[in-house]
Amino acid sequence: MIKKILAMGMCLSLILSLAACSTKNDVKVDKSATKMDTVMQLSAYGSKATKAIDAAYTRIDEIEQMASSAISTSDVSKINAAAGKEYVVVHPEIIKIIKTSLIYSKLSKGAFDITISPLITLWGIGTPTEKIPTAAQIKEKLALVNYKNISINDADNSVKLMKPGMAIDLGGIAKGFTADEVIKIFKDYGIKTALINLGGSSIYTMGEKPDKTLWSVGIQHPRKERNEGFVGIIKMPQSALSTSGDYERFFIKDGKRYHHILDPATGYPAYAGVMSDTVIIDSSIPDCNMLADILTKLTFVSGVDKGLKIIDNLKGISCMALTTDYKIYKSTNWKTQLDSIDPGFKVVN
Repeated sequence: MIKKILAMGMCLSLILSLAACSTKNDVKVDKSATKMDTVMQLSAYGSKATKAIDAAYTRIDEIEQMASSAISTSDVSKINAAAGKEYVVVHPEIIKIIKTSLIYSKLSKGAFDITISPLITLWGIGTPTEKIPTAAQIKEKLALVNYKNISINDADNSVKLMKPGMAIDLGGIAKGFTADEVIKIFKDYGIKTALINLGGSSIYTMGEKPDKTLWSVGIQHPRKERNEGFVGIIKMPQSALSTSGDYERFFIKDGKRYHHILDPATGYPAYAGVMSDTVIIDSSIPDCNMLADILTKLTFVSGVDKGLKIIDNLKGISCMALTTDYKIYKSTNWKTQLDSIDPGFKVVN
């Protein structure tokens, strides 16, 4: 019998020590909400902080209605229902998300692929129906996975999946896109200091903390329960940060861990020697959160050598990977301060 291991929640824990403030512009407002199947927390400073956060959560709801494959009326569900049949006109933002995913699918030679949805459904990891499929079942679904079979008609913002049975899933990119949209709303309301934490896997530190210190983010130990151990504490200025790991949703069968990050090449959970990886992107780069979201999955599936080679060729982007032999690898352009490193891990570079 498969032993269910409950997901440990957010893959990151934010450690904040913010100074007390007295002016209206320094009033801090926090609000948590469950969106996109995860607990999100938005924190902002300023006289319009409450209005900004409320507007941000409204925007998050709008994006979920467009991008969730679990909502039958979403653009994604409409695309999937019409697979192999016809083009479906969708919101321009869905086009943007799909086009961005295709860029990095090509760059990674398919290590990131939003057409992996049939395999996600087959495994059902994190759901009551999770199981280890047969080799025949995996082979059948693998035939439907290929980002090259997504066709976009720019003339009318329509999308078609070229083979019947194909389906896309934007779970590996939608939260990053959402974080970028929240930033826009905060800026519209004049917010200069904020924390955007969309379930821990997508974090954006906005502006400068009131006490003038760097933001501190604790990277979850991938083999300890949430908040019971960190691999290290990252100190960073305004930046986008994303982490992916094999401990977020998984089950164990006969001593082997089966996690939710699937390899599009094999149809099985990715086993490239990575337990988790963290990508940090400079805030000056457009769509920084969406790119961070993609690149964590890309690196996890590709492994240290291939993944970090890709990262090293991208300006303003760095990555830290934790491997199954308890080593920490950093991309050559990693400049971020890492403190309080767990003694069980060895920093290789």
